[in-house]
Amino acid sequence: MRSNDESPRSAPSTSCRSTSDPVVVRHLGLIDYQRAWDLQRELVAARQAGDGPDTLLLLEHPSVYTAGKRTRPADKPQDGTPVIDVDRGGMITWHGPGQLVGYPIVELVEPVDVVDYVRRLEQALISVCDQLGVRTGRVEGRSGVWVPADERGGERKIAALGIRVQRGVTMHGLEINCDPDMSAWDRIVPCGIRDAGTTSLTAELGRPVTVAEVLPLVERAVLDALEGVLPVTHRPARPEPAEPAGAGAVTFALDSRIQSAG
Repeated sequence: MRSNDESPRSAPSTSCRSTSDPVVVRHLGLIDYQRAWDLQRELVAARQAGDGPDTLLLLEHPSVYTAGKRTRPADKPQDGTPVIDVDRGGMITWHGPGQLVGYPIVELVEPVDVVDYVRRLEQALISVCDQLGVRTGRVEGRSGVWVPADERGGERKIAALGIRVQRGVTMHGLEINCDPDMSAWDRIVPCGIRDAGTTSLTAELGRPVTVAEVLPLVERAVLDALEGVLPVTHRPARPEPAEPAGAGAVTFALDSRIQSAG
């Protein structure tokens, strides 16, 4: 029987992984994109065959543009900059030094719920931003993690996701901008989104935030999110439409004002 002071966070967690075996975490440092992609495919094949564990790769890439399946020609660089076409979802993005990249290779529990998996990764990155003092959230209809519009500018993406699930096993994953060269996004339409910007932890906090500082936070948050220890919460990055004015809504608004005044 639940005690009166027990919060929902203390309820039994629900993992999205098909096994309770520990996730193997590998820190790869700076690694070529193609080499890391080949490694992912090896790990995915082993996981599908039951010969390998769930694995989380944490790394940085040398500067490279990668284009997901939904990338449009107009979103790519127009100056001849090379782009690698990849088999993940999403559109075009940039990887490079100063950006932490995470590739979870995990077998999801049946029935596979891709949306739930994406929301868990988003929650992990929102949690990391919270720990560092950057308020972020989600934008309806857009994946990733966003800094809300404020006096400094419009909505800004600080972390992105692009995944592939093949025979129940995930690959590709997440990226969070720590202290990269932000001019890298000037050559593309990041994620195909023309009406929003891109930012970094360094830009938002006004101090250097390195990959080394962020890596252990991301590692812990991703593992907790996969296991359900870190619950997915509703965190919009933009104000939501007001509820239709009715008797209940008016009463709630008045009650809120009275409580705030106290």
